[in-house]
Amino acid sequence: MNITVMGSGNGGLAVAYHWASKAHRVNLYAVPGHDDNIGAVAAAGGVRAHGDIEGFAPVAYSGTDVTRAMEDTETVFVVAPAFATADFARLAAPYLRAGMVVAVCPGSCVGSLVFKEAAGLDVHDESVIIGETNTLPYASRADGQGAVHFFHSFSTGLSAAAAPRSGNARLLEVIRLIYPYTAEAATVFQTTLQNGNPVIHPAVTLLNTGLIERTGGDFNFYEDGVTESVGRLMAGVDRERMAIADALGVQILSEPELGVAQGYMTEANYTTGYSAAPGFRGIKAPDRIATRYLTEDLAYTMVFWTDLAARLGVATPVMDALIQIASVVLGRDLIAKAPRTLASVQLDGLSTEQLLKL
Repeated sequence: MNITVMGSGNGGLAVAYHWASKAHRVNLYAVPGHDDNIGAVAAAGGVRAHGDIEGFAPVAYSGTDVTRAMEDTETVFVVAPAFATADFARLAAPYLRAGMVVAVCPGSCVGSLVFKEAAGLDVHDESVIIGETNTLPYASRADGQGAVHFFHSFSTGLSAAAAPRSGNARLLEVIRLIYPYTAEAATVFQTTLQNGNPVIHPAVTLLNTGLIERTGGDFNFYEDGVTESVGRLMAGVDRERMAIADALGVQILSEPELGVAQGYMTEANYTTGYSAAPGFRGIKAPDRIATRYLTEDLAYTMVFWTDLAARLGVATPVMDALIQIASVVLGRDLIAKAPRTLASVQLDGLSTEQLLKL
């Protein structure tokens, strides 16, 4: 199969390597200015893997020419932060053809719907199968020299859904070529709500703000940053997240349960489950407050969760409080400037019943 991976960061190199290592033809694309790894991959002719996965896999094209990157492609993986999904969609739009599959991996926050809106496709359009995963199935880091280190590659805990869900069968047929353990999610709202990062990152960051600013992040985010009080705040966010899922009629795991299933953690609780987790050991805190832990996990996903919750009549006082505190800490109104809402992904005019059928 001909694969195009859009995004050449940690996750992009991991996805490109994994598919190429299984004899698929892979093109790797990066936006000019965000192409730190592209030159090294092009010079080497592929991606080298270390750690949990070892080897070298050839990449057919690696560069910043989107026309070449999309040539003859059958499946596109968009592997990038939430704020980049729309940009990649606009770049890919002229090359989309009926029957192609696009997977936003991870979806982060209804990434499939963001892609469709930015690409000029109606939310119910079925000509191109556009879906998303709940997470990236690796913990990986690129070294800037054309190699990627796999710290962890899990074999359960990945789910995927298309928008609309009528495309689920085809999406899963493709994704399961490399990730055979992928579970079918009932809807893209399920993949979005099964994203655990907004449960963890904002709570730990905001309750360790002083330490981050004093030390420049010179401490272990999980081992040192998660205490009983921090755990209670994480649990409060998780309860509200699961209440939203209940209102939609979809089932999701609690964040620590998912962490155990994916192999990151050995204890399904909100304190030592994280601070003693083998998969999180040694991960440093961010060196500043304005990082993706707040500007993406909170400003995009948690704000979207509260917008969805309001439509469903679910109270979210803990999430609302975190958003307000983060707005003060970051110095900007995250609600007034929300980048991701029901309206922004063509859903504002749908009834609750129509949302449930998407």
